[in-house]
Amino acid sequence: MVGASRGYTVKLCVPENASPERKLILRALGAELILTSPLEGTDGSIREARRLNAEHPDLYFYPDQYSNDANWRAHYDTTAPEIIEQTSGRLTHFVAGLGTSGTFVGTGRRLRQFNPAIKLISFQPDSPFHGLEGLKHMASALVPAIYDPALADEDLAVGTERAHQMVRRLAREEGLLGGISSGAALAAMLDVARGLERGIVVTVFPDGAEKYLTESFWTAGESEGSNG
Repeated sequence: MVGASRGYTVKLCVPENASPERKLILRALGAELILTSPLEGTDGSIREARRLNAEHPDLYFYPDQYSNDANWRAHYDTTAPEIIEQTSGRLTHFVAGLGTSGTFVGTGRRLRQFNPAIKLISFQPDSPFHGLEGLKHMASALVPAIYDPALADEDLAVGTERAHQMVRRLAREEGLLGGISSGAALAAMLDVARGLERGIVVTVFPDGAEKYLTESFWTAGESEGSNG
């Protein structure tokens, strides 16, 4: 979007198994896509982007969202103050997924400064082979340079199927079309809430459903009712 509006030529490295809608949207905006091995996930895309930049440093500007402090600082400066304002400073728990880790690190650092009693809870996929697009299984992945593992009070694991169930429930029970990482965020948030007698738990839905509308999970649970 930024490249199109500013007149920049954009080349993006994307795993070949990224959703069809995601690839169509990026191409519609004029990006050139370099499709990398689906077995390597986002790590393969990162390696390819680094290789292209190293081979042609005068041709490319590589923002490197996984190592760029502007990533987490954007959430430190904007996301966290918005959460504090909208909860009147009363939140007790913050839950966010780990992808680039910028949302959790930036928001968490600002919230900890605001009130050290706020619990910071991260979550990630429960296995190296998962379908939670945009999230990283840190134990088996290239760990972002901006990630601070000491920040979280607790780190949870979420399964792909459970995230899919939550996406369906969001749509059919709440009228919200969230993406897969949003379903995972809801699952993690509910796990936190179940252990509380009272509190205000905040999470972030990073993605909408428009990139996943052709996925089979929308109908896979037709006979499941509202479980999950």
